[in-house]
Amino acid sequence: MDAATPQPRRRGRPPKALDAPSETREALVRAGLAALTEKGFSATGIDQVLNGVGVPKGSFYHYFKSKEAFGAELIERYAAYFAERLDRFFADESLAPLARLEAFTRSAEAAMARHDFRRGCLVGNLGQEMGALPEAFRQRLADVFADWQARTAACLARAQAAGEIDPDRDPDQLAAFFWIGWEGAVLRAKLERTNAPLRTFADGFFALVRG
Repeated sequence: MDAATPQPRRRGRPPKALDAPSETREALVRAGLAALTEKGFSATGIDQVLNGVGVPKGSFYHYFKSKEAFGAELIERYAAYFAERLDRFFADESLAPLARLEAFTRSAEAAMARHDFRRGCLVGNLGQEMGALPEAFRQRLADVFADWQARTAACLARAQAAGEIDPDRDPDQLAAFFWIGWEGAVLRAKLERTNAPLRTFADGFFALVRG
């Protein structure tokens, strides 16, 4: 068959190559999430992300107009992923409400260990370097923390209704305390590359609320 012979039209799904643009964008996002959870925004260069994916710089700017726009997208993706993760734990009716939060901490500890404690929380990492980040990130990061805190407060309120927590405790304050302490423990675990800070905080928190 020579080059002038028309090729038969294939039935079914279109060729994989037609999906390349969306796949390239997703690959960039995945590489960016991995880089920011490990190194943060300031220390992550666009070239580093591109080299990891094998994408030319021109393609990056086809999908994202700037590094700031890329960072904003990564915050949104991580926030959505993490909210879904929390909901999955908090909706697990096979566990008592307080045990659901405890299961989340154990799972997060295992996830950090899988990456040798090199990766932390993307939102926490960015919060630590806020002085060097675009100011537009500040409110969005605060909103993400507030969202996680609200979901956790709802879980703690269910624990309170089930008699697991003192009725005089304020679930909102407990949730705020949890996230302030947990993010600090994640940072320390990443620094020391050990699960000890995570266990110390989690054990202390659950001992406190169970009173």
